[in-house]
Amino acid sequence: MFCQKNIANHTPYLATQRGLGAGQLRIIGGCWRGRKLPIVDADGLRPTSDRIRETLFNWLAPTITNSVCLDLFAGSGALSFECLSRGALQAIMIEKNPLVARQLRQNSEQLQTDDGLIVQQDAITWLHNQQHIQHTIDIAFIDPPFNYNLWESVTEQLHYSQLLAPNALIYIESPKVSVLKVPTQWHLCKQKKAGDVAYRLYENKSAATP
Repeated sequence: MFCQKNIANHTPYLATQRGLGAGQLRIIGGCWRGRKLPIVDADGLRPTSDRIRETLFNWLAPTITNSVCLDLFAGSGALSFECLSRGALQAIMIEKNPLVARQLRQNSEQLQTDDGLIVQQDAITWLHNQQHIQHTIDIAFIDPPFNYNLWESVTEQLHYSQLLAPNALIYIESPKVSVLKVPTQWHLCKQKKAGDVAYRLYENKSAATP
Protein backbone atom coordinates (compact mmCIF):
# COMPACT_ATOMS: atom_id res chain seq x y z
CA MET A 1 0.00 0.00 0.00
CA PHE A 2 1.47 3.30 -1.09
CA CYS A 3 1.28 6.58 0.74
CA GLN A 4 -1.55 8.88 -0.27
CA LYS A 5 0.02 12.14 -1.35
CA ASN A 6 -2.50 14.81 -0.41
CA ILE A 7 -2.89 14.66 3.34
CA ALA A 8 -4.62 17.30 5.43
CA ASN A 9 -4.76 18.03 9.15
CA HIS A 10 -1.46 16.46 10.12
CA THR A 11 0.93 17.37 12.91
CA PRO A 12 3.88 19.28 11.41
CA TYR A 13 6.99 17.40 12.48
CA LEU A 14 8.84 14.14 12.86
CA ALA A 15 10.39 13.31 16.22
CA THR A 16 12.58 10.75 17.86
CA GLN A 17 10.95 9.50 21.03
CA ARG A 18 12.86 8.40 24.12
CA GLY A 19 10.02 5.99 24.88
CA LEU A 20 10.60 4.15 21.60
CA GLY A 21 14.01 2.91 22.69
CA ALA A 22 17.43 3.68 21.27
CA GLY A 23 17.84 3.78 17.52
CA GLN A 24 14.26 4.47 16.50
CA LEU A 25 12.35 7.43 15.15
CA ARG A 26 8.65 7.95 14.69
CA ILE A 27 6.93 9.73 11.82
CA ILE A 28 4.48 12.22 13.29
CA GLY A 29 2.71 13.82 10.30
CA GLY A 30 1.05 12.65 7.13
CA CYS A 31 -0.02 9.23 5.92
CA TRP A 32 2.74 7.37 7.80
CA ARG A 33 1.95 9.07 11.06
CA GLY A 34 2.95 6.86 13.97
CA ARG A 35 5.20 4.53 11.94
CA LYS A 36 8.43 3.61 13.74
CA LEU A 37 11.68 3.21 11.84
CA PRO A 38 15.07 1.93 13.06
CA ILE A 39 18.15 4.09 12.68
CA VAL A 40 21.81 3.07 12.66
CA ASP A 41 24.12 4.10 15.49
CA ALA A 42 26.86 5.48 13.23
CA ASP A 43 29.71 7.89 13.85
CA GLY A 44 28.72 11.46 13.01
CA LEU A 45 25.01 10.67 12.76
CA ARG A 46 23.27 13.55 14.54
CA PRO A 47 19.50 13.55 14.09
CA THR A 48 17.89 16.98 14.16
CA SER A 49 16.23 17.63 17.51
CA ASP A 50 12.47 17.40 18.01
CA ARG A 51 12.20 21.12 18.70
CA ILE A 52 13.99 22.10 15.50
CA ARG A 53 12.02 19.62 13.39
CA GLU A 54 8.74 21.01 14.66
CA THR A 55 9.71 24.52 13.60
CA LEU A 56 11.17 23.38 10.28
CA PHE A 57 8.09 21.50 9.16
CA ASN A 58 5.88 24.40 10.12
CA TRP A 59 8.00 26.50 7.78
CA LEU A 60 7.79 23.92 4.98
CA ALA A 61 4.13 22.95 5.35
CA PRO A 62 2.82 25.13 2.46
CA THR A 63 5.36 23.77 -0.05
CA ILE A 64 5.85 20.04 0.62
CA THR A 65 2.95 18.60 -1.41
CA ASN A 66 4.17 17.35 -4.83
CA SER A 67 7.67 18.72 -4.20
CA VAL A 68 10.98 17.10 -5.11
CA CYS A 69 13.29 17.06 -2.09
CA LEU A 70 17.06 16.60 -1.91
CA ASP A 71 18.62 15.46 1.37
CA LEU A 72 22.38 15.81 0.87
CA PHE A 73 23.35 14.24 4.21
CA ALA A 74 20.39 11.93 4.72
CA GLY A 75 21.56 10.14 7.86
CA SER A 76 18.50 8.71 9.63
CA GLY A 77 16.26 9.83 6.76
CA ALA A 78 14.00 11.65 9.21
CA LEU A 79 13.61 14.75 7.04
CA SER A 80 13.10 12.84 3.78
CA PHE A 81 10.62 10.29 5.11
CA GLU A 82 8.65 13.04 6.82
CA CYS A 83 8.46 14.93 3.51
CA LEU A 84 7.26 11.81 1.69
CA SER A 85 4.69 11.17 4.40
CA ARG A 86 3.33 14.65 3.80
CA GLY A 87 2.95 14.27 0.05
CA ALA A 88 6.32 15.04 -1.54
CA LEU A 89 6.65 13.63 -5.05
CA GLN A 90 10.18 12.32 -4.48
CA ALA A 91 12.97 12.47 -1.90
CA ILE A 92 16.54 11.99 -3.08
CA MET A 93 18.67 10.84 -0.15
CA ILE A 94 22.44 11.12 -0.47
CA GLU A 95 24.36 9.19 2.18
CA LYS A 96 28.07 8.34 2.16
CA ASN A 97 28.06 5.70 4.91
CA PRO A 98 27.17 2.28 3.39
CA LEU A 99 25.57 0.95 6.59
CA VAL A 100 23.39 4.03 6.96
CA ALA A 101 22.44 3.93 3.27
CA ARG A 102 21.45 0.27 3.62
CA GLN A 103 19.20 1.12 6.57
CA LEU A 104 17.56 3.87 4.51
CA ARG A 105 16.77 1.33 1.77
CA GLN A 106 15.36 -1.09 4.33
CA ASN A 107 13.18 1.63 5.81
CA SER A 108 11.90 2.52 2.35
CA GLU A 109 10.97 -1.13 1.84
CA GLN A 110 9.27 -1.20 5.22
CA LEU A 111 7.19 1.81 4.21
CA GLN A 112 6.49 0.21 0.82
CA THR A 113 7.47 3.30 -1.12
CA ASP A 114 9.43 3.79 -4.33
CA ASP A 115 9.44 7.56 -3.92
CA GLY A 116 12.68 7.66 -1.96
CA LEU A 117 15.83 7.44 -4.11
CA ILE A 118 18.78 6.42 -1.93
CA VAL A 119 22.26 7.06 -3.32
CA GLN A 120 25.35 5.90 -1.45
CA GLN A 121 27.85 8.59 -2.39
CA ASP A 122 29.64 11.65 -1.09
CA ALA A 123 27.37 14.69 -1.42
CA ILE A 124 29.86 16.93 -3.22
CA THR A 125 30.79 14.16 -5.67
CA TRP A 126 27.11 13.51 -6.38
CA LEU A 127 26.43 17.20 -7.00
CA HIS A 128 29.45 17.49 -9.28
CA ASN A 129 28.19 14.63 -11.45
CA GLN A 130 24.60 15.84 -11.83
CA GLN A 131 24.40 17.34 -15.28
CA HIS A 132 20.84 16.23 -15.97
CA ILE A 133 18.00 15.39 -13.64
CA GLN A 134 14.38 14.52 -14.33
CA HIS A 135 12.99 17.12 -11.94
CA THR A 136 14.52 20.25 -10.48
CA ILE A 137 14.77 20.42 -6.69
CA ASP A 138 12.08 22.25 -4.75
CA ILE A 139 13.43 21.69 -1.22
CA ALA A 140 17.05 20.95 -0.29
CA PHE A 141 18.35 19.91 3.13
CA ILE A 142 21.96 20.59 4.13
CA ASP A 143 22.83 19.21 7.54
CA PRO A 144 26.36 17.76 7.37
CA PRO A 145 28.41 16.40 10.28
CA PHE A 146 29.49 19.48 12.17
CA ASN A 147 33.16 18.51 12.46
CA TYR A 148 33.84 18.46 8.69
CA ASN A 149 33.08 22.12 7.88
CA LEU A 150 31.39 21.32 4.57
CA TRP A 151 28.82 24.11 4.36
CA GLU A 152 30.58 26.49 1.98
CA SER A 153 31.72 23.83 -0.48
CA VAL A 154 28.32 22.09 -0.52
CA THR A 155 26.26 25.26 -0.92
CA GLU A 156 28.54 26.49 -3.70
CA GLN A 157 28.36 23.17 -5.55
CA LEU A 158 24.58 22.98 -5.12
CA HIS A 159 24.17 26.48 -6.53
CA TYR A 160 26.38 25.87 -9.57
CA SER A 161 24.80 22.48 -10.28
CA GLN A 162 21.64 24.34 -11.40
CA LEU A 163 19.53 21.63 -9.77
CA LEU A 164 17.50 24.12 -7.76
CA ALA A 165 14.18 25.31 -9.10
CA PRO A 166 13.54 29.06 -9.05
CA ASN A 167 12.22 29.86 -5.57
CA ALA A 168 13.43 26.52 -4.20
CA LEU A 169 13.84 26.39 -0.43
CA ILE A 170 17.17 25.44 1.16
CA TYR A 171 17.38 24.39 4.80
CA ILE A 172 20.78 24.59 6.52
CA GLU A 173 21.70 23.44 10.02
CA SER A 174 25.02 24.46 11.55
CA PRO A 175 26.73 25.27 14.86
CA LYS A 176 25.46 28.47 16.44
CA VAL A 177 28.94 30.00 16.47
CA SER A 178 29.57 29.42 12.75
CA VAL A 179 29.36 32.13 10.10
CA LEU A 180 27.74 30.79 6.94
CA LYS A 181 28.74 31.95 3.50
CA VAL A 182 26.05 31.09 0.96
CA PRO A 183 25.44 32.14 -2.66
CA THR A 184 24.26 35.74 -2.96
CA GLN A 185 21.20 34.52 -4.89
CA TRP A 186 19.89 32.76 -1.77
CA HIS A 187 17.61 34.97 0.26
CA LEU A 188 17.34 34.31 4.01
CA CYS A 189 13.68 33.72 4.90
CA LYS A 190 13.75 32.26 8.41
CA GLN A 191 16.34 31.64 11.10
CA LYS A 192 16.37 30.43 14.68
CA LYS A 193 18.73 29.02 17.29
CA ALA A 194 18.25 26.13 19.70
CA GLY A 195 21.02 25.31 22.14
CA ASP A 196 24.29 25.15 20.20
CA VAL A 197 22.54 24.83 16.82
CA ALA A 198 21.55 27.51 14.32
CA TYR A 199 19.08 26.66 11.58
CA ARG A 200 18.07 28.73 8.59
CA LEU A 201 15.75 28.58 5.61
CA TYR A 202 16.76 30.26 2.35
CA GLU A 203 14.90 30.85 -0.91
CA ASN A 204 16.65 30.54 -4.25
CA LYS A 205 16.25 33.78 -6.16
CA SER A 206 18.27 32.68 -9.19
CA ALA A 207 16.58 33.13 -12.54
CA ALA A 208 15.36 30.04 -14.34
CA THR A 209 17.88 28.45 -16.72
CA PRO A 210 16.82 29.04 -20.38
